[in-house]
Amino acid sequence: MITLTSGEMNTWIAALLWPLTRILGLIAAAPLFGNTSVPGRVKVALGVMLALIMAPAIPAAPAVDPISWAGLLILIQELLIGLAMGFAMRIVFAAIEMAGEVASLTMGLGFASFFDPLTQGRSSAVSQFLALVATMAFLAVNAHLVLLEALGESFFTLPISASPISVGAPYEMARWGGKIFSAGLQLSLPIVAALLITNIALGILTRAAPQLNIFGIGFPITLGVGLLVISIVLPYLGGPIQTLFNQGIEASRLIPRTAAERAPPAMPVPRP
Repeated sequence: MITLTSGEMNTWIAALLWPLTRILGLIAAAPLFGNTSVPGRVKVALGVMLALIMAPAIPAAPAVDPISWAGLLILIQELLIGLAMGFAMRIVFAAIEMAGEVASLTMGLGFASFFDPLTQGRSSAVSQFLALVATMAFLAVNAHLVLLEALGESFFTLPISASPISVGAPYEMARWGGKIFSAGLQLSLPIVAALLITNIALGILTRAAPQLNIFGIGFPITLGVGLLVISIVLPYLGGPIQTLFNQGIEASRLIPRTAAERAPPAMPVPRP
């Protein structure tokens, strides 16, 4: 007759629950996985499947009762680690969407906004177009699989532990957040530069021919030049976007690594 003690049951539950929490945190925040169009049942099923695959291979979890206060703190910590790793990759898409917003405002398409199901807000037409291009590139280079690989590596660089993570990981997250503005401006710079030259030319033309209706011809010209520059620049965006993906994955790997290097020593936890 097989008998199980409460300690063994708690160990088995914790060995699956805590990795599942980190995995679900990444799925909820990461692009493509956390899209609102994906049903919640599919996300949970994917998380459970990944947890069943990874749980036997990762380091052993601490012997803590999962329904105790210490187990609850570990649960919250694992959730925050997964959310931080997924959000690090989400910043890459936010930078690309910002490039589209800057290009739309420069072209005069700021009024052409649509509901974005990913951010639950409104975004411009150019921003949504670049976001779709980035999503296709994300799948084409198998960045979603590399992100899952980084998630699996995080269980070895930052194992499940009862010791709290240090402030180094949130600092790295805040530093990486500045990439939204720098990368977004760099991606939109060709379009902004071309439209700046166009506006300067229109200004000179207005001074040379004051009777010219600049409001009647200015908008079609800037819109046409903007669309033309986007069609010219689009084939060359593959390299910068792939570089952003690599940087986002490295940032996802750096967050648990930084927390593991600077984390305080683990406090001894009494066994149940």
